[in-house]
This record gives sequence, C-alpha cells and structure tokens, in this order.
Amino acid sequence: MVVQNSTDSKDTRVGVQLEPFLHQVGGHMSVMKYDEHTICKPLVSREQRFYESLPLAMKRFTPQYKGTVTVHLWKDSQGHLSLVANPLKENQEPFKVSTESAAVAIWQTLQQTTSGSGSTCVLAQLACSPKESHSPMKVPLRPQSHPNTQVSLLVDEDVNGNQVEKKSFNPWGLHCHQAHLTRLSSEFPENKRHRRFLLLENVVSQYTHPCVLDLKMGTRQHGDDASEEKKARHMKKCAQSTSARLGVRICGMQVYQTDKKHFLCKDKYYGRKLSVEGFRQALYQFLHDGTRLRVELLGPILSQLQALLSVIRSQSSYRFYSSSLLIIYEGQEPSERTSGSLHPQEAPQVTHSSSPRGLAKVDIRMIDFAHTTYKGSWNEHTTYDGPDSGYIFGLENLIRILQDIHEGQ
Repeated sequence: MVVQNSTDSKDTRVGVQLEPFLHQVGGHMSVMKYDEHTICKPLVSREQRFYESLPLAMKRFTPQYKGTVTVHLWKDSQGHLSLVANPLKENQEPFKVSTESAAVAIWQTLQQTTSGSGSTCVLAQLACSPKESHSPMKVPLRPQSHPNTQVSLLVDEDVNGNQVEKKSFNPWGLHCHQAHLTRLSSEFPENKRHRRFLLLENVVSQYTHPCVLDLKMGTRQHGDDASEEKKARHMKKCAQSTSARLGVRICGMQVYQTDKKHFLCKDKYYGRKLSVEGFRQALYQFLHDGTRLRVELLGPILSQLQALLSVIRSQSSYRFYSSSLLIIYEGQEPSERTSGSLHPQEAPQVTHSSSPRGLAKVDIRMIDFAHTTYKGSWNEHTTYDGPDSGYIFGLENLIRILQDIHEGQ
C-alpha cells in the first residue's frame, strides 16, 4: 500500500473517501463507511467465502454482502491520512473531501491535534464535537479506563438559533480507525499499492439513534488456524469471562439516554470483567433509556433470537468461532410510526400500554466470520459434525436471561 499525495492526483482521481464508522461499538479492526447504506472492512478470504456460500436460512440474520472494493491509503496536501476506495460503477465521481461530513471533520481534527501521536486523550475530547474539543470526557479505550462513557451528540443551530441534533457516535470506532491507519502506514511496503475490502450492508443506516449491543458468542473464540500462543490467550479470556459460564460475553454497546440526549457506551474490557449477574444487569441497562425499561422491545428481540436459534440448530458442520451477534433497536421513540415505513424485520405487534408510541424496531444480526468453518469451505483441515453447540449454548442462555428480565420487569 502506498501513501499518495493529493498534489499528485489533484481532484481528477476517481474515488470514494471512506469515513470512520461512528456507530462501531466493538471489535479491533476498523469498520469504514462507504456510503449511507454500505460499510466496508478489510477483506479476509475465509469471511468472503462464507458470505458467497451463505445458506439461505441465514441471510435474514447477516448483513447483505455487496462484493469487494479496492482501497488505497491516501494523504492530502495538509498531511491528513485517509482511505480511498475505487467506487462502484454507479458512484464514479471525482474524489473530493466532504467538509460537511461529521466523521471526516472529527478525524481531520484528531490528526491535527495529535500530530500522529495516537493520543487517546484527544479522542476523548473529540467525542463531544469536532468544534468543541475542549470539553472533557472519559472514554473506555483501555482496561484501566472508566467503564461508563457518556457520548454527547454533535449539535447545530437552526434558523431561529435553536440547537438541533446532527450526529452522534461512539469513540471506539475512531480508536480502531486510528490504530488501523497507523498499522497500514507503517507495515505496508511502497510497492503494495492497494488492498481489497469487503462491502457489506450498513445495518444501522435506518436508525436515527441506533442502540447497539455487540455480543461475542460461543464458549470458544479461537479459530482452527490459531497458533498455540493465540489459542492459550483466547482460552484464558473465555475462562475468565461469561463466555465460559454462559457462552456469551459483551464486546461493546451504546444505548441512547433520552433524558440526557446522549449515548451511554461500554467497551469490550468492561464486558470481560462481568460476572453472570453483572451480565444480566448490563442487558437490563442496554434496554433502559435513562427513564424507563423499554419493555416493548423484549418480545421482538426474543422472537428473533428464537428464530435464529432454530436456524443455527439446523446448520450442520458450521462453527462460528469468534463471531459476534448484534442486537439493534431505535433509541429515539417516535410519536407515531406509519406502517408504510416499517422495515421487514420490524415486529408486527403493538407496544405495551406503558409506551403507546408505535411499533418496536429491532434487528438481530450475526457478524464477523473470519474464523468460521464449515464442511466444504476451502482448505479446511478440520470438519465438524452437527450444529455449533457452543453458539447454541450462548443463545439459549441469552434468551433465558432476557425472558427473566421480561417476566420480572
């Protein structure tokens, strides 16, 4: 991969500038925003083959696969690093930096302030607004950090001078993006001119205030190709977390607090330390908007989890090692919702009487298949029989705990 200067390409170069995905709540690899409905991530051949051979029954519970794209590391005249993708045919336009993009503005401000130092303190300050980076904020980017983060919304003013919400984000995505660009700029030789990225559906694009819970599923997290050192490391993480006792642990979350108008965020280090009871309390918190428990969400979530459980039980030989499960819902409750605007996975049921605000909008999606193995996958040395018992164990416990919350709320 080569760093190309804007003085060489000017604005005649065709490309799409990838933005940090501001609703990434977990993982360590940077997820990028390609356009409003598409995200992309570095291509892993095993994951690409999984999407290309995906069983029909699983498509409802996975992001839509949209192909691949070539990505270059690019530096503009001011020294800002970014990733530029060769666009899809329908989007071929001269490459220009959008000054109206919140993600781009935040990222450029971060680079100017840190001067490449990678300071997580500046990330914390920028979590409020790219124009108000003096505002202090604690961000859980390292194990010793505080587990609770209140991420304010970026605001603007309307013609009457009233503040209007524009964008909001979880700083974890910027943390991953910064680390990713640092790796790319230092590890890749000059003759490595590009990399391939996967293009996938942006599963939160339909939400204005997406509440997202990232759950690492299963009792085993290492793939069959892991080294002995990596196996030991992952086994230790599982043994010391709820992965061993429940088959599931929290890798990150953001939940919109309607009373304070910001997201409450927690990261993977918080999730690793939780006890079984702590895990239950975290699920409760994920469903709480700061004012009340969103009880109307529990029915749709449980219904979709039961449907997913049935699908996983029917997939013989699949092992979803190190994959995650996303639970997503709309954090901002609309005064009303018309039937014509419903997403296919919206639950066709009226909310509880305590929240007569329309229908509950919920998504359940499996993601991250870089270590997934199954019979017939290319170059596999191990073939398994039957469904993934570790994943099923985690799903069953997740369902049981949510049912307990539903019955005891």
